[in-house]
Formats: sequence, structure tokens, C-alpha cells
Amino acid sequence: MARTKIDYGLDLGTTNSAISRMENGEPVIKKTDTLKDTMPSCVYINKKKAIQVGDSAYNAMKRDKLKAMRNFDASASNSFIEFKRTMGTDKKYYCSNLDKEFNSEELSAEVIKSLKSFISDENFNTIVITVPAKFTINQKDATIRAAAKHAGFKHCELLQEPIAASMAYGLDAKSKDGYWLVFDFGGGTFDAALLKVEEGIMKVIDTEGDNYLGGKNLDYSIVDEIIIPYLQENFVIDSILEDDSKKKILQDAMKFYAEETKIQMSFNDTHNILSDLGDIPGEDDEGEEFELDITVTQEMMQNTLGPIFQKSIDICKELLERNNLQGNSLDSLILVGGPTYSPILRKMLEEQITKPDVRVDPMTVVSKGAALFASTVNVSDEVKEQQRDKTKIQLEFGYEATTVEEEEFVTVKILKDKTEGEIPEKVFVDIVRSDKAWSSGKTEVDDNGEVIEVKLNSGKANAFNVLAYNKQGDLLTHEPSNFTIIQGSKIGSATLPYFIGIEIKSRASGKVVFRSIKGLEKNQSTPATGTINGLKTQKQIRPGIKDDSIKIPIYQGEHGAEGTRAIYNEYVYDVIISGEDLPKLLPEGSDVDLTVKVDKSERISLSAFFPTLDYTHEIEVPSDTTQKEIDAEWLESEISKAQQTLSLIKQEGVHTNQEGLDKLNKEISETKKRFEQGRGDYDRKKDVLDTLRRSLKKLDNIQDASEWPKTEEELKEVFYRLEETNREFGNDKTTAIVEQFKEHIPEVIKEKNVKVAQELIDNIRSLDFHLVSEGLGPQMEIMYLKNFNDEFDTLDWKDRNKARMALDRGLQMAANNPSKEKLRPVILELFNLLPETDKPIIGGGDGSELVG
Repeated sequence: MARTKIDYGLDLGTTNSAISRMENGEPVIKKTDTLKDTMPSCVYINKKKAIQVGDSAYNAMKRDKLKAMRNFDASASNSFIEFKRTMGTDKKYYCSNLDKEFNSEELSAEVIKSLKSFISDENFNTIVITVPAKFTINQKDATIRAAAKHAGFKHCELLQEPIAASMAYGLDAKSKDGYWLVFDFGGGTFDAALLKVEEGIMKVIDTEGDNYLGGKNLDYSIVDEIIIPYLQENFVIDSILEDDSKKKILQDAMKFYAEETKIQMSFNDTHNILSDLGDIPGEDDEGEEFELDITVTQEMMQNTLGPIFQKSIDICKELLERNNLQGNSLDSLILVGGPTYSPILRKMLEEQITKPDVRVDPMTVVSKGAALFASTVNVSDEVKEQQRDKTKIQLEFGYEATTVEEEEFVTVKILKDKTEGEIPEKVFVDIVRSDKAWSSGKTEVDDNGEVIEVKLNSGKANAFNVLAYNKQGDLLTHEPSNFTIIQGSKIGSATLPYFIGIEIKSRASGKVVFRSIKGLEKNQSTPATGTINGLKTQKQIRPGIKDDSIKIPIYQGEHGAEGTRAIYNEYVYDVIISGEDLPKLLPEGSDVDLTVKVDKSERISLSAFFPTLDYTHEIEVPSDTTQKEIDAEWLESEISKAQQTLSLIKQEGVHTNQEGLDKLNKEISETKKRFEQGRGDYDRKKDVLDTLRRSLKKLDNIQDASEWPKTEEELKEVFYRLEETNREFGNDKTTAIVEQFKEHIPEVIKEKNVKVAQELIDNIRSLDFHLVSEGLGPQMEIMYLKNFNDEFDTLDWKDRNKARMALDRGLQMAANNPSKEKLRPVILELFNLLPETDKPIIGGGDGSELVG
């Protein structure tokens, strides 16, 4: 019989995946082909071009990665794992056995198809797939659009992994009230979700996380901090470490030893990493074969893994702090993910937050929670219609799929227009709870519907079977014939994991910054609508002219993103409105009001209203954008710039947050170290960029805090200089202007508006220059000529001969009754012969941004 609810939940993990199904009101893990609860998210293509997935692929991968060390040839690899971390990017995985490239979505589809194949007693094409809470819009779209559809699913719903875990935990939880913190440390991502539970009703209060923090980081930390130092001490591997591609091959080959160490050290005090001669192909720089013999202790693991675990704990502490909570405020700390078995992590959590609740299986709780959620989600109408057996009487049930009440009302009606078979004159239904301890008794129903009250067992999923009879008491065939109501917990709507905002030019500072949209703040329930009004255009837009345009860049931002540079946030899409989209001329300085809608799948639509034109332009924002690979040299340069900016702030000495600067300096140094350890690793570069962006936002905030003191000091200095210049060269008219400046300055200082202060500084300097220029007569121009002459050989002239002739002509004029009128054209000519320099645009932007 066709299901009316999805009922299937799939945990698509970075390193391990699982699938569950609702059976008689219970979420049941479906065993893999090796009779395990989970399966490695690993794909291998053998020489016969056959695709293997799961345990067999994982075993082949170890051989594959070691084999790549023989000639340090990465193209020889035909096995792939942890591709979830590159979902929604342009990362390609080359398979030499097929001579073909795969993207992350195609490899994920193979994992999904393999899990789907473990269900042999039913065909199904609807699924709930879990994703990290911090997945961006394009990553979620890649999961639905590409991976699920490639695997043959016609309807896919997404569920945040921490919410799935809380649903599974919530049914058996002793306490139905208080604050819960889901600590989800997976194979490739980390999520923390804070929930408030009142009488079983769960609401997500706040989330935080890191899409590039997980078990993979732990494995590579063991490689980088324990195994490679051992190899450096016992072998000569300089040429390998100096070559990014060779180093990556070495790291990948050693990762299996690291992963085994991580698992063993979760249950033992020591572990020996051993290999025999010949186990590891290849030789060092002096022709020696590699072998390993390392005794790893808990102290070594603490030093190696502790900083990574601390990063996740710091995320949780920050999450609690901004919600005015502490560790002892929590009623439950729920662990999710294989790395949470680590005794090091559990001890750190107990010491710094609270003792974890270990009653649920960290490896399967997400999959089970996904199935529970799936039992509350209707199959799409399209799929439902395809599955109908219209020869049977078609019924429709209406009910709350989750509740904290002990009784619920269920509406039952006959769908005559969907039924092709015979419908008796009278139809009765009896709703029977699956434990047989309660039934409704026979109730007559028709196409108008009937309301039946059902009794629920507390704290569990209640499955009900529906029996239909004619007036003679004969059983009738009908569908659907069962439904499930979960009692004891109720999850609220999904929430936005980021602030949705746009890039604007700030009226206050003149900088191009991120501005969040009111109504689309982080943790806002979806669907949601946001507005941002009173924006202004910077230039006119002529109708029909494509090159005349307004640009509205959309970003996803975190806490602390407001007012920082938009490029430090997750880019979504540039909405471009050109003259071709507008019916008539839009003058410069016109008002623009934006309305942005986000549906429950986080798809975005935007409408821009132009009051001047009484016209609204609407656009659906594409979510299938692909993130490009990060250039290593560019990233290295960005890290260097951040360090230079930090040094400059320290040297200026006007900052007020020394502790923050010291912490930031440490953060950026650690980021640089991680980059240097794996600059050839695709997702490590993304991880480094994300971490750097967070640091740059903090740097922006520190700069903003120190910017006003510098501006105020500069304002006072230029005014004092103007007063002196005016005393020497001024007149009554300029003195009056100076007095106006003097009266205006206290107001500007009180407002602390950097942009207004800079405009005032420019005006003061302009007057000062005019006074000096007029007061000195030709002396200023003569001074310029002297400087050009002294520095002539060091300047990179566009035309050296032409510059020399102009300078000589100017010097001759200066020696023979000079005047400003004669010398000024020569000075301008010399300036024009100097090369163009890249001058920063004040505040940034190109004029197409809206001002707000």
C-alpha cells in the first residue's frame, strides 16, 4: 500500500551514512549489506568499471591511497570519501579507471542509491535527508537538486541534523522541559543547536557551527602532529613536504593509520601505529622504504586533538553566552557523531559545560530522528497521485502528526473523485491503535468527513490501523490504511541558520557593508518575509539601457556580520536590475524598497519597489550557484594582509582592546599554520578561508572602534593647521569660513560620524591648500619643481625625455621672474607624465550599490 507520509529518513554523513524507516510507529535502522547500522560514505570504481559503495569501497580506498605513494601520482586514485564537505562547489574527483570526473553531488548520489538498495520489501521515491545546520543555500540545493534526484527520488525534504537528533532524543527524554544543547561533531562538520523545551514542545533558539570542523580534522591533525614528525625524524622527506601535491598524497595515505588511532584511543590508554616493510609503498629521498612504529599515548592525543575539540566547545560557550545561559543552565547535553565517543572530548565537555547525556547512540540518532520527522511529512501530491490504486476506496486523514496532548482529533473522509472502484452506500471505519489496547469503534464516514477522537500512549510514536466496513460488516479494501501520531514532543518550524542580508553603501561610514534584512534574522522561523526600506540609488537608470544598472548582492551572514564588509560573508547571488527592466527613467537618489521572501526550503525571492515609478520588479533568486576553488596564492596573500593590518593597528596605538588583538593575532597565526600544513587540500583551503573571514570580521570591528579616535585626532590637527595658515595668509572672508568650521566641529565630534568628519576634513584641507597656494605665490610650484628634479631618476616616468624637457622648461621659468600662472601648467604636465597608481576608492563600491 502506498504511504501518505514519507516515513524514510537518511543521514547522509561525511564519513558514515544510515537509513531508517518507520515501522509500527517506531523508527528502525535498516541494516547495511554487511549487517551494520551505518555504512562508510565511500565510493570506489574498480578496473572493471564497477562502482562499489560502503565497506568494500572503504577497504579498497586504503589500498588505493597507499598505492598512490608509489610514484606519488594522485591521478591513480579511484576511491573517494568526505566529498560532502565540497557539496555545492566546483571540486572534481578524477577517476582514472573510468577516465571521468565526478562532482560531490554525483558521488553522494551513489551513497544514497546504495542505502536505498537495502530496502528490498518496498519501492519508494520520497525521502527526508539530513544536512548540517550550517549548510548554505547552495549546499542544500545541491543535496536536493543533484544528489537526491540523481538517486531517483522525486520528492526530498531536508532536515537539520541537530533537529533530527533532538526529535529522536525527545521521545525518550525524562524531562520534557528546559534547555537542550545538541553537540553534533560529525565526520566533517560541527553543529551546535540550542533548544528550549516546554511540555515537550521543542523550539530551536539558536544555532552555531562550522562546516569544516569534524573527524576529518582530527585525523589530519594526528597525521600532521604525530605521524609526519615521526617520518621527518626517521626518514628524509624534504622533497615530499616541499611539493604540495606529494605532501597531500602522503597525508591521505597516512590518514588511515590516524583514523584507526583515533578509534582505538577512544577505548584504550595507548595504541601502537605499526607497519611492516613493504606495507607503505615508495621511498624517502635517500631510497629508504617507509615503515611506522609509533606508540601513541593519551597525553599525545590530548595535545593533538584538544585544540580541535576546544574549538567546538568554544563555539558552544559562545552560543550559550549570547543567549544569557551557562553550562549549568542546560537540562541535557546531547552527543551526536562518532568523535563524541572520545574520552578526551567528554571530559572537556564535563569540565567546561556540563556532563553529557549518553543515552542515545551518537551514530544512529540522526537517522532515527529523520525517520520520525519523515512520518510527519506528507508525500507530495504528484507522487501521491502516481501511487494511487484507484480501484480501492480512497480515504483522506487529517491530523496533527506530533502533539503533546493525550488525545487528538482525526478527520476521515472518502475521496469519491479519486476512487474508480465501487463505493458502498454506507462506509464505516474503525481506528485501532497498534497495541490493540484502544479502538474508536465503527463510525460512519462520507465525502464530507467525520471527526474521530483517538487516544494516545504517552512519550512514543502511536501507530494506528484503519479498518473499513460496509453496513453488512464486510471488510473493504481502501488506502491509506494506517497513520502515526507522535506523542510527547513537538518540533517547531525550521529556522534560518544565517542572517539574510544585502551589500549596501552605508550612509554613516561610506563603506560597502553587510546589512541584514529585518524579518530575516538568524533563527527566524521559515517561511519568512523581510523588508528593508528607504534605500537610495547612486546614479540614474535610463530605460532600455542594459549598462545602466543597480546591483543588489545577497549574502548569508553570522552574528557580528552587521556593518562588516559583505565579502566576509557567504555570497548567495547578485540581483541585477538594469534599464531593460524599468519602464522609464529612474533618477539618481531615487527611493528603493525591498521585500525578500524565504520559503521553508530557503529558496529566496526578491521584489524591488520604486515609488518614483510606482513600479515593482520581481525576481526568483537561483540557488544552484557553484562555489569556485580558492587559489592558494591569493589565500596566502589574504592571510598576510590580515597580519599586516593587525600590526598596523598595534603600531597606531589608538585601539582599546589589547586582549582582543592578542587573541586575534593567535587565531590568524593558527590559521596560517593550518594553511601551510595542507595548502593543496581543496576543502582545507575553504576551511582556512571561513576561519579567516571570522577573524577579519573581528578585525573590522576593532578597526571601526579605533577609526573614530584617529579621525577625531586628524580633524583637530588639520583645523589647528588651518587656523595658523589663516592667521598668516587669510582675510576677513576666509576667517568667517574658519569660524563656521570651528562651530561645526563640536557637533561632528559629538555624533562620531566618520563619514561626515572626513568630508569636513577634506573641506578644511581644501581651504588650507588654497590659502597656502595664494599666500606663497609661485613658491609652492617652485618647491614642486625642486622635488621633481631631486627625485627625477627614482620616478617611473611614462616618457622620460618628455618629462626632462618639461622639468627643464619649468626650472628655467622659475629662475626668470616666475608666476603661478606660468608654472602651474608645467606642474600639471609633469604630474600627468607619472604612472597611474591604484588609488583606493573611499568606502569601496562602483556606484551600482544601493545606499542605506
